[in-house]
Amino acid sequence: MAREQPACGIRWTTLAGIGATESAHGTHGGGALNADGVAQPAIYGPDLLGIDTARIDDTDDGALDGTAEIDRAVGPMQFIPATWATWGSDGDGDGRADPQQIDDAALAAARYLCRYGDLSDADTWRTAVFAYNHLESYVDQVAATAVAYARGADG
Repeated sequence: MAREQPACGIRWTTLAGIGATESAHGTHGGGALNADGVAQPAIYGPDLLGIDTARIDDTDDGALDGTAEIDRAVGPMQFIPATWATWGSDGDGDGRADPQQIDDAALAAARYLCRYGDLSDADTWRTAVFAYNHLESYVDQVAATAVAYARGADG
């Protein structure tokens, strides 16, 4: 992203915070990322029926989320199929954008977040992360996790 959108200022800790919060970095439910970075088994969020979530009617005929009745988030970064249709990316260079593949999902998340502008600005960062998941508690969790990663990396 530093080359593609240098003004964005996204840090790896933001993506790590989202990945940890959304799926424990692809290990949700006892799963793992395989050698190619693909979630095994595939990660699916709950059906978005409008009970404790927004209701999101099916947008992908089940192609990404395995159900043609309602949408649900997919992959280690938990993309809604309609959002993936817009932001899906090929982060690992294999010629396809797969929301279950961590490099693809992380690049798509970075691009999605960077549309909000300079993420080194705290208010812009909160706006972008809130757009990713519309809960203030989610933004707070991602922020706390990102700070913890940054502290760990700084030694």
